[in-house]
Amino acid sequence: MKLRSAAWFGLRNRDGFIHRSWMKNQGLPDHLFDGRPVIGICNTWSELTPCNAHFRKIADHVKRGVYEAGGFPLEFPVMSLGETLMRPTTMLFRNLVSMDVEESIRANPVDGVVLLAGCDKTTPALLMGAASCDLPALMLSGGPMLNGKFRGRDIGSGTDVWKFSEDVRCGAMSMCDFMAAEACMSRSAGHCMTMGTASTMACVVEALGMGLPTNAAIPAVDSRRYALAHTAGRRIVEMVKEDLRMSKILTRKAFENAIRVVGAIGGSTNAVIHLLAIAGRIGVDLTLHDWDVLGRNVPCLLNLMPAGKYLMEDFYYAGGLPTLIRELGDLIHRDALTVNGKTIGENVAEADCFDREVIRTAKDPFRDNSGIAVLRGNLCPNGAVLKPSAATPELMKHSGRAVVFDNIEDFYARIDAPDLDVDERSVLVLKNCGPRGYPGMPEVGNMPLPPKILKKGITDMVRISDARMSGTAFGTVVLHISPEAAAGGTLALVQNGDVIDLDVHARRLQLEVSDSELVRRKQQWKAPQPVFERGYYKLYFDHVMQADRGADLDFLPGGSGAGVPRDSH
Repeated sequence: MKLRSAAWFGLRNRDGFIHRSWMKNQGLPDHLFDGRPVIGICNTWSELTPCNAHFRKIADHVKRGVYEAGGFPLEFPVMSLGETLMRPTTMLFRNLVSMDVEESIRANPVDGVVLLAGCDKTTPALLMGAASCDLPALMLSGGPMLNGKFRGRDIGSGTDVWKFSEDVRCGAMSMCDFMAAEACMSRSAGHCMTMGTASTMACVVEALGMGLPTNAAIPAVDSRRYALAHTAGRRIVEMVKEDLRMSKILTRKAFENAIRVVGAIGGSTNAVIHLLAIAGRIGVDLTLHDWDVLGRNVPCLLNLMPAGKYLMEDFYYAGGLPTLIRELGDLIHRDALTVNGKTIGENVAEADCFDREVIRTAKDPFRDNSGIAVLRGNLCPNGAVLKPSAATPELMKHSGRAVVFDNIEDFYARIDAPDLDVDERSVLVLKNCGPRGYPGMPEVGNMPLPPKILKKGITDMVRISDARMSGTAFGTVVLHISPEAAAGGTLALVQNGDVIDLDVHARRLQLEVSDSELVRRKQQWKAPQPVFERGYYKLYFDHVMQADRGADLDFLPGGSGAGVPRDSH
């Protein structure tokens, strides 16, 4: 077995002396340089990323497993993305982190890598970067927080924040109670315990075969999460010896499995963009059309917030993702290979369900035909997405006049105004929040409703934007309009009073304005200028692709492999 790391540590010359000698200042003994596999532990730990703040402890357990299996673990940091703190949005930096991961792996003596991720964008960023190198790799998710508890009931991160916030705005909840709930929601280390983007992507990791069985749902503070970390450390050493690279796991079948699992869990719309980007890095042809075709008839089996009642802790106790995957039966390619060397069918063959209120059967699903709906029409010629499991059934076919906001500042300046010209049949339209427009495509698509509407007892309206929304959010929200407004898409041309027709069953989103009028408006439109004319902002603005292509940078799809670079001395 020829190891990459031998090009650093196996040399018996001046360069080998340098590589080994400086490493030994950390107290590393000679025998660690005897030709054993070097395992990188790619860590997104940061105190500014609360979801990942326990990763130092997880990394220690991974190291135990690596040592036990005869490997040499070396932990390294990459830029961490904290969804709850970073501005303008972590999505702006997902591609930057992927570049950090790719170059950190390629530039260093790494034979295989364990990827530690949890918060929303850290998972796709690490998978994207590692896929571009195509070494043996295994992802270990950080796990969800324990259930939130507030006055005798469970509350879910994100989902109940949106509900409480709307209740305060319409006078149904006091600010005192709102502040009291704040300390009750995030009770432990870990990421959102609703089926938000973090939980969705953890399920995607397991469905793709890139994580060990049960990886998705074990709570962050459960001792079994640390036992899994130990096992992951052992397994990655074996993967190096087997030369089990990412390209052998991330096949077309793996992505089809992941799409169907996202539908069955009522997963986040953000998974669409991330899976498109990951597929682009590994060379699998995946499109928005695939999402619609593969996910259209998938039943939602998981009764979990925001679509349902329960939380990730309950999901794990009910059997976790292996149970749900087994329930999907022939919808899953059971011969798809996974990181433990077994097929996904073998991994779930004996999975039992311990709570049918949480994980429903295929014959008695929580909801029929969930998946992700991909819409087309003159308002979104390259596509848009909607999450049926989080939408109001009565609004899935709807026609209404547009109430237009040019940007998020305009929205917040006017949405609470008593004289806002809006009623419950209106369609809220938000522009210039796409990849280039914000920049970075923030999670503002689930626009709060006007108080004058909330006071009528109405809790949902059709909302349309080129933005994303948190996977913890809910409502009849059309997202990822492509092309975006800032790229000159039809969304840029929508005016107050225009009629918009939505028909989710027909997969149609149409602006009822004549082609000639749209041409006239386009002639008057002016393209926005980048926020900054330097640094990563400019690089991103100049090279980011649209949402239907995963919002990756146009020079990053494909990979450069992991050949040993030229020496540094």
